[in-house]
Amino acid sequence: MPEVSPDFPREWADAPDQEGGRRVYRYDLTWLTSHWGCIFGRGCPGTRHENQGCCTVGAHWSGTDDRERVEKHAQNLTPDIWQFHDEGHSGGITVYKDGGPGQTRIVDGACIFLNRPGFPTGPGCALHVLAERSGVPPLTTKPDVCWQIPIQIKYSWSEDDTGEQVLVVTVTEYDRTGWGPGGQFMNWWCSGNTEAHTEGPALYESYADELRQLIGPANYDVLKDICDERMRDPQRPHPHPADAPPLPRGPRTGPVDLPDPVVGPPGPDA
Repeated sequence: MPEVSPDFPREWADAPDQEGGRRVYRYDLTWLTSHWGCIFGRGCPGTRHENQGCCTVGAHWSGTDDRERVEKHAQNLTPDIWQFHDEGHSGGITVYKDGGPGQTRIVDGACIFLNRPGFPTGPGCALHVLAERSGVPPLTTKPDVCWQIPIQIKYSWSEDDTGEQVLVVTVTEYDRTGWGPGGQFMNWWCSGNTEAHTEGPALYESYADELRQLIGPANYDVLKDICDERMRDPQRPHPHPADAPPLPRGPRTGPVDLPDPVVGPPGPDA
């Protein structure tokens, strides 16, 4: 698969927190204006196994709230849209290890919520299907890590002109390096792969719901203005090297469930 190296120049833009916090949002414009899109069911070979997308080892909970929210929505999954409905209700959906917050159970080599090829509803995340049928964004029903990827949020501290500490929230690409040492061993990864850079809208548009949830509606409005201006510039620097000429596509579908996620803690209030 034609995958680019993650080491390339990027264009950045900083914007103050529109909600009044002592924080600055640092946006990776190269990534956010790229034409990446999830291609589950449209040629995605999976990170480790075909037909499993990113669901091979399940979704790691970001915390108790994440788990309880998904468990609540799982009660609305019926056997016609969840292949492992009986297993989920008899044995639960969470497993714990190493004292962490736990993760979704693995059944037959992948996440318990992943419907396999041959299931009448079709392959893909049962929670994703539930969201579509309920008319809500998939981030409503799915584990945090599943809708946040491939957006990576990083936190650091910096001094402003007055010497005060300011939280810097970086919004960037979750490339192979985001997985730590294990990233190099995945069979395939989408964020830097030209096969997945053929969406019509730019990422900041196709992922508007997710970005609003991550940075807040007011901050998203500022981000959109910045990206809109950048997209109007025919000489914009540092486009994403994996971008191909954009092709029109239908609505984004399919799961974004990942193996071995490295989910950072939420930023402190500032």
